[in-house]
Amino acid sequence: MPERKINVTTLSPNLGSGLRALCCLAALAVAPISVSAEEDLIGADEYEAACLACHGVGGKGDGPMAEYLSVTPSDLTAIAKNNEGVFPLLEIFQIIDGRTELGAHGVRHTEGWEMPIWGDRYKEQAGSKYGPYGSEQAVRARILELVFYLQAIQQQ
Repeated sequence: MPERKINVTTLSPNLGSGLRALCCLAALAVAPISVSAEEDLIGADEYEAACLACHGVGGKGDGPMAEYLSVTPSDLTAIAKNNEGVFPLLEIFQIIDGRTELGAHGVRHTEGWEMPIWGDRYKEQAGSKYGPYGSEQAVRARILELVFYLQAIQQQ
């Protein structure tokens, strides 16, 4: 299948930049993505650092910490399969970020919720390194690379 490119300049200039970015994310969720080896490596490295302990090397939910959790980690390779063949990019982004109230892993801050709030952790790690607004962009970039990696490992 040929690589699809999205030209953000053709989006309506009346759309706010946040809405324009959301439209781009939505378009990427349905477009086949060609991932270069370098981009794949970034997401894989992030997965290894943040997810492997619970979700396992292959993303099946069988990581070395899984047996110690009260909730079995999800099979991350079956996200699209369990969603009628569609990878819900924005929802997965929000779940990983964790700063938006979602109930996909349970109700946040209640018993049974064991997934870390990666957005807070990444923001703390970034500190003021990127300036007052740059740290949020760095956090979102890390999460997005991880989401792209998860999209790449989906079962066919």
